[in-house]
Amino acid sequence: MSAIRFSDALASEYQRLYDQCEIRPNRFKMVDKVVDGILADQERYELVGKALNIPWFLIAAIHNLESSRRFTRHLHNGDPLSDRTRQVPAGRPHAGNPPFTWEESAEDALRLHGLHRIEDWTLPRLLYEMERYNGWGYRSHHPHVLSPYLWSYSNHYSRGKYVADGRWSDTAISNQSGGVVVIRRLEERHQINTTETGLRRKPDLRFSTKIQPRADDLQRFLNTFSGILLRVDGIAATKTSDAVEKIFGFYLDNDPRNKTDGQ
Repeated sequence: MSAIRFSDALASEYQRLYDQCEIRPNRFKMVDKVVDGILADQERYELVGKALNIPWFLIAAIHNLESSRRFTRHLHNGDPLSDRTRQVPAGRPHAGNPPFTWEESAEDALRLHGLHRIEDWTLPRLLYEMERYNGWGYRSHHPHVLSPYLWSYSNHYSRGKYVADGRWSDTAISNQSGGVVVIRRLEERHQINTTETGLRRKPDLRFSTKIQPRADDLQRFLNTFSGILLRVDGIAATKTSDAVEKIFGFYLDNDPRNKTDGQ
């Protein structure tokens, strides 16, 4: 299969899809459960990521896809660490002797895919490398389906997937959260900032937990602005108010930060 080269057009496509990405409501709790598990193991991902200059959350998303975040499995393909990999890519890692630590295997997998050579981790490049990690089968042979490896559980994916190597089904549905959906939710929860190499932000402190009329339309509108990433849930709370202030210079009416001393 011929390689797909990273280009300005592809970068624009990835950015547009990310900006328009919405988690399906019936999948939201599942995505949050994955994110909670990833955050609990963040230090392990950071340790590997810092050594290779790879964003830790990309490693975490791939780990969830390849082995459901099990640290007893190879990052390459989910095979047990008790032996070298048997599935494609087989016989990894070449160096050392089993059983391998997860960190040893993860470094081998990431180097095998050349991720340690990337110097500029923009969001589009990160999404490109995630899709390349899984392969270009969807884009090359089934372009009507955006890869569930990236977009499953989002508005960008409904059905169609490879059920085995080289075996395609138009009706099969992915039963795991796409990697981009996980990253998007990490950013919605202010745990990472994809424009600043994954810097942590302060947690969200809500001043409202009720769904307000047309708030979902407001959130979709705000998401059209660069750097704004809101969960479209109809709850116009702190994050939505922060976005309004960033774009228009004032907070929502019910935001207590509108009150000044002496009033």
